Amino acid sequence: MEEIYRSVNDSKVTISELMLPSHTNFSGKIHGGYILMLMDQIAFACAAKYSGSYCVTASVDTVDFLNPIEVGELVTMKASVNYVGNSSMVVGIRVTSENIRTGIEKHCNSSYFTMVAKDSNGKNVTVPKLLLTSPKEVRRFYNSVKRISLKNERNRHEETFDHTTPEALDGLKHYRVKLEL
Repeated sequence: MEEIYRSVNDSKVTISELMLPSHTNFSGKIHGGYILMLMDQIAFACAAKYSGSYCVTASVDTVDFLNPIEVGELVTMKASVNYVGNSSMVVGIRVTSENIRTGIEKHCNSSYFTMVAKDSNGKNVTVPKLLLTSPKEVRRFYNSVKRISLKNERNRHEETFDHTTPEALDGLKHYRVKLEL
């Protein structure tokens, strides 16, 4: 059976949307939940475009809101597949906003969504292998490998750390907590 490769360019998706008053939170800025919804949509579109399959969100990593987004700004999201596993893909998303009157742009967010390709019965399906064609794509791939490794290490630590030991309980004195067991 011939191996199938697709390029990062095969996955790229860009969306832009004007931010409206209906998208605001109580402080008058664009609600982070609304931005996350748009990010989930573009992650789906990117992963589905790359894999040719229906995709679901497995996890969201590193959502840092760097700058607030104002009503009337044009938000642009760019997504591409940075890493592929067997059925999973890491989609990198960059969010910028532009004041359409002044042309000033702000970087608002960069995030990584892990998407999983599914068949019509909800079973995982194998995605095409990734063809890397530039040093930037290699860097993004290795950064994804590193994030996955760190996440796995953190999960192993959470599974093995005994929070009930005297040492662990004594360590709480370094935090802003009071222990009453």
